[in-house]
Amino acid sequence: MKELNRTQNPYQDDKVIDACSIFGAMDTSGKRFSGRGVIKGIANMHDRGNGLGGGFAVYGLYPEYADLYAFHIMYLSQKGKEDVEAFLKDKFHLIHTEEVPSQPTPAIVNPPLVWRYFLETGPQKPEGQADDDYVVESVMQVNTQFPDAFVFSSGKNMAVFKGVGYPEEIAEYFCLEQYEGYLWTAHGRFPTNTRGWWGGAHPFSILDWTVVHNGEISSYGINRRYLEQFGYHCTMQTDTEVVAYAIDLLMRK
Repeated sequence: MKELNRTQNPYQDDKVIDACSIFGAMDTSGKRFSGRGVIKGIANMHDRGNGLGGGFAVYGLYPEYADLYAFHIMYLSQKGKEDVEAFLKDKFHLIHTEEVPSQPTPAIVNPPLVWRYFLETGPQKPEGQADDDYVVESVMQVNTQFPDAFVFSSGKNMAVFKGVGYPEEIAEYFCLEQYEGYLWTAHGRFPTNTRGWWGGAHPFSILDWTVVHNGEISSYGINRRYLEQFGYHCTMQTDTEVVAYAIDLLMRK
């Protein structure tokens, strides 16, 4: 009889580097639909993750604020929240702020504070600088200068919801069945090189770009150093963050 372990892992590597689950759905007409089917779809791949990261990206969920940047920010302390909000008020015109709705979920333990901010650029933006560049610059400032805060979503009429847990648990915690969007992606994480924590779950995002992926990219270091030349600062030590920033650089600039 064949030695199945040897067949499935011929190099006897002790890491499983391709176990993540990925699911996506889009209505090409732009019609918004409930995420129930997406949640069910990613839950069917439960065994491809290990509960250390799950998340969703939803496009079209904020039609009432469609022209505003929507920041989703997680905080590890109230002080961190106060500091970042002072920073945002100094940099942007805040139209609406609120805590992201959530509900008690047995599997979700010690979640951070998660708030959302609908904002637009104002006179604080340097003349001649594009709005998107100003937003990226501000996101990088928060993520490098405020240790108790992390901006994990910053696009228009779209948002990322993610955390430590299986995707279906994250969906329950953030009440995602109540949202509608025309495009959904979902990810269940099996961490390989970094610890499982709320900021490290997929999707990774900057502006309207979001990335989920399965597997391992081995060129993190050189890509991170290259992106730093253009003002992108990678703080997560994961290749997925690099891909999100690289897409913004290549597609937008």
